[in-house]
Amino acid sequence: MSSLVRFTLSLVCASLTGIGCAAAAEVYPARSVRWIVPYPPAGTTDILARIMAQRLTERLGHQVVVDNRPGAANNIGTELVVKAAPDGYTVLLVNPANAINATLYPNLSFNFLRDLAPVAGLVRVPNVMEVTVSLPAKTVAEFIAYAKANPGKVILASSGSGTSVHLSGELFKSMTGVDLTHVPYKGAGPALIDLIGGQTHVMFDNLPSSIEYIKAGKLRALGVTTQKRSAALPDVPTVADTVPGYEASAWFGMAAPRGTPVEIVNRLNREINDTLAEPKIKARLAELGGDSIAGSPADFWKLHTMETEKWAKVVKSSGAKVE
Repeated sequence: MSSLVRFTLSLVCASLTGIGCAAAAEVYPARSVRWIVPYPPAGTTDILARIMAQRLTERLGHQVVVDNRPGAANNIGTELVVKAAPDGYTVLLVNPANAINATLYPNLSFNFLRDLAPVAGLVRVPNVMEVTVSLPAKTVAEFIAYAKANPGKVILASSGSGTSVHLSGELFKSMTGVDLTHVPYKGAGPALIDLIGGQTHVMFDNLPSSIEYIKAGKLRALGVTTQKRSAALPDVPTVADTVPGYEASAWFGMAAPRGTPVEIVNRLNREINDTLAEPKIKARLAELGGDSIAGSPADFWKLHTMETEKWAKVVKSSGAKVE
């Protein structure tokens, strides 16, 4: 074989290899996707991520792995995703703390709305005002009276400083004038254990992580934090029935590092929206009190921006501090 022929064949092979590599690069996903949940297992963020990850694994053909990275009121997990390669293989479970932390933490190393890209909204859920069963209060009004008779002695548990669970309690304090002592935990799981055991007294938890304890009689629900009652707990009134104008809820979604290719973002958005429309998934989320907020990436970022502005006012008016 002449040197010219060998050279020509090598060019052809290189060209074909290049085409193959280009084609392979267009296939997403080609391996597992890591979904960072910035809280420990057993809380609402973890529950929702695992419900969605199982179905997304089936739809994408590669495993979506839930990776719990708790700490610093979710800032550790968020920063990990901010610094990750923008290739679609590391994504974040977004929740209200991401909107709250923008004001609560003045020295963050990142700007959430600038450094991350929206993928899709998942669900919105009520928070539920619940008390340990040994507390004598059976209603929101009775709780307010009890707290005012015992200033500083009633312990408010939360899943961490800056979470919607924490700020829902701060909003309640500012609107009712009660003096509650806040004790933050590293996630809803450990907070609920102490609330059930009576070491703490009240919590404004996301409904999905508390609903089974409420139904089992291990916790007493006094009110849901949305303007309307939750279909998942139809006999539980709203906090607003007693505290007019009170409203707080939790919402969840997915974000990716800024610069993630739009084709990958759109693929994930489509799979998430289609998953949320499946009857079995809808039914499961409804059992947990969740309503779908499926939509475009822009729809999700509009919600996040509005919530950032809303909670900034609550943080400032309540005087909430990082503990």
